[in-house]
Amino acid sequence: MALGDFEQLVLLAVLHLGDEAYGVRIVDAIEERSGRTVSRSALYVTFDRLEGKGLLESDLRCGDDTRGGKLRRYVAVTPDGLAALRESRGTPGMGGSQGVRIPSGPGRRDRSEPQGVDP
Repeated sequence: MALGDFEQLVLLAVLHLGDEAYGVRIVDAIEERSGRTVSRSALYVTFDRLEGKGLLESDLRCGDDTRGGKLRRYVAVTPDGLAALRESRGTPGMGGSQGVRIPSGPGRRDRSEPQGVDP
């Protein structure tokens, strides 16, 4: 399953952020690394699309005191998402590998693991 460029950027940012992957952090990571402006609404539509395809999973967690305890939607790449990302990164015209190492394990990682993925 070939992914679009923005879907790839989202999945790579989620992998890079690990257990800290939620909306604002993902927007910041994509904008910082790609120079592309990202709206939160486009990000959340993409979350829904990727989750519907089984490539991303999400859960709601309590926010910190600065958010007044409001819930945050955290996301993680599924094994199928990793496979789709590997396939897309190898597809001509879809960005190639560009020196990005895509991990072989599941999307959620122990925080003690090195992050090693730059979108």
